[in-house]
Amino acid sequence: AVVSTQSGHYGRGADHLLEAHLEKALEGKKVTDEKKEEMGAVLRQIDSFGLNELGELIKKYGCKAPVTNNDLTDPSEFNLMFGTSIGPSGLVKGFMRPETAQGIFVNYKRLLEYNQDKIPFAGAQIGQSFRNEISPRSGLLRVREFCQAEIEHFLDPLDKSHPKFKNVKDVKIKFYTCEAQMAGTDMQHITVGEALEKGVLENETMGYFIARIHQYLSEVGIPDENLRFRQHLAKEMAHYAADCWDAECKTTYGWVEIVGCADRSCFDLNAHAKATSTKLVAKQTLDTPVTREVVEVALNKAAVGKGFKKEAGGVTAAIHNMEDEDKLKMKEQLQSDNFKLVVGDKSYEITPAMVTSISTVSKTEHVREFVPSVVEPSFGIGRILYCILECNFKVRENDDKRTWLNLPPLIAPTKCSVLPLSNSPEFIPYVEDLSAALRKLGIPNKVEDSSGSIGRRYARTDELGIPFGITIDFDTMKEQSVTVRDRNSCSQIRVPVSDTPDLINKLCTEQMTWGVAKEKYPEFIGQESNN
Repeated sequence: AVVSTQSGHYGRGADHLLEAHLEKALEGKKVTDEKKEEMGAVLRQIDSFGLNELGELIKKYGCKAPVTNNDLTDPSEFNLMFGTSIGPSGLVKGFMRPETAQGIFVNYKRLLEYNQDKIPFAGAQIGQSFRNEISPRSGLLRVREFCQAEIEHFLDPLDKSHPKFKNVKDVKIKFYTCEAQMAGTDMQHITVGEALEKGVLENETMGYFIARIHQYLSEVGIPDENLRFRQHLAKEMAHYAADCWDAECKTTYGWVEIVGCADRSCFDLNAHAKATSTKLVAKQTLDTPVTREVVEVALNKAAVGKGFKKEAGGVTAAIHNMEDEDKLKMKEQLQSDNFKLVVGDKSYEITPAMVTSISTVSKTEHVREFVPSVVEPSFGIGRILYCILECNFKVRENDDKRTWLNLPPLIAPTKCSVLPLSNSPEFIPYVEDLSAALRKLGIPNKVEDSSGSIGRRYARTDELGIPFGITIDFDTMKEQSVTVRDRNSCSQIRVPVSDTPDLINKLCTEQMTWGVAKEKYPEFIGQESNN
């Protein structure tokens, strides 16, 4: 964060402040090409700068407070976690969760048991997360409370292949590597399989989830030309991540991160295991037994019990779960002094009398024990929703007053409208029967019988993003047929009443395209002109 030296008010994050200042400066007519190139290079690497580097750049380019135009302080650390107090006294410090993932990690052992102790497996969770955003803005893009959906895929760190990778290896994606960002070169538009071969992606599991994220975003309506996967720069990478890619959508606000896919390695399970003195591991039966040296600690149970009372069991478990290197350090320290054992937020003094021996022994293992790695796709639901709406907001050709929402049938809240041509009582049975038949097939529909011409009512349903419309007219009673209208093309076909629910179901579930439907049923022309 940065602070105005005159007003004392907290401003935006230093990186965002510098970014906005440089973008505005680039618009100046007096800026030389050399200066533009220099500022462009800074913008490309904006996420990789540390506090000191940002402070120097703010001074170099003369950044000021946006509202007051005052000088700024040097950037300082800012905690994005929301602090709170717990209990009636409020003396216990707590934090609101910044991500949903930890709920999966603390339940790891139960999830592993549920999967019959087999790796790999995955858990998913959706819920609210909270970040102490410095400057909420841009609608759903920067908020302090947001809906997040995350998958934690646990796998063997020595085997990051994926059995379904072959199904997605030909998916073509725009990859924007960290090297390309630093050099200012173009993205690579290649298949996931090619990305793995060229070393753009490190393993099949990461490639599989990136491909599935791309497929999902395409299915919900984000066009390929607005979508890219950007690799985190080295300094931008989260401290726990081995690799990380963001699915970004190009909007009127620029490129916006909507899904992250991170290889979190073993960080989270190790952290929880250390804090709780609980083994969070998976086991693999070895085809050939392996002999290795391990450090074993023999404790004087009576001395430990007398020294720690009810906490003796937890202390004993914590000692046995220590890494071999830490056990050897304890052995060395106990030769001259007590050893301080830290478990969570508590510390315990281990005396020489409590330890009988610490020795290195050879152990033959028939089972390999390991801490799983985690690949985590993380979806920002609000951001995805915003990008879907922006990317699919359209204007009819030759009529800029007619706007419509190009929502795919898959996600459209209402998939079909039922429109009687007039309020004639003769139409009511057809309207009710068709609406009921659609509901029985699980197709949400809306009866649009408001006032206005049929063309105006079509326009209203288009604005709501309803993909298809069924119109009941006077020919319906004569021929037992209706018109079915496609929102995108505004074209219509004449369909028998008995075929209509099944046709709408096939169109909404992508079992049939509109083009095939037009070949099967005769085209109808006439009602659209009533607008």
